[in-house]
Amino acid sequence: MKGVYLLLGSNLQDREKLLREAAETIDLRLGKVLRKSNIYETEAWGVREQPLFLNQVLEIETALAPMDLLLGIQQIEKQLGRVRHERWGERTIDIDILFYGNEQINAQRLTVPHPEIQNRKFTLLPMAEIAGSFQHPVFQKDMKALLSDCKDDLKVWVYSAD
Repeated sequence: MKGVYLLLGSNLQDREKLLREAAETIDLRLGKVLRKSNIYETEAWGVREQPLFLNQVLEIETALAPMDLLLGIQQIEKQLGRVRHERWGERTIDIDILFYGNEQINAQRLTVPHPEIQNRKFTLLPMAEIAGSFQHPVFQKDMKALLSDCKDDLKVWVYSAD
């Protein structure tokens, strides 16, 4: 079993409901959800002219190999109405693998740790909330230190306690 951290994001339709459905489906199909961060509302990163996002980090325990986990995530995204139009664009649901234990994976379709974690406050805040002392296997810094070093100036605030 591997400890995995996932980032959920949504900025279309009923965002909070989509995050909850994604977390429930992940728990049923991919691995036991051990912890959930609060839900954060965030300005869009990348393509700025779009609705605000809701984001949440989940810690799960899974027996799935990384590529099998990715395939399962993509099936859940599709089930919840995800259509890929443009990179960093609007979406009903987005599920990213942030960390897969302490493994480093550089495959064509999957890079873990997620290569932008250190640059995104909307990822670091919920990560620091539930796993502040978790060490990034590449940078050898914990989530609280990465958050402190992060230069991202986009606004991120607690939307609801989960």
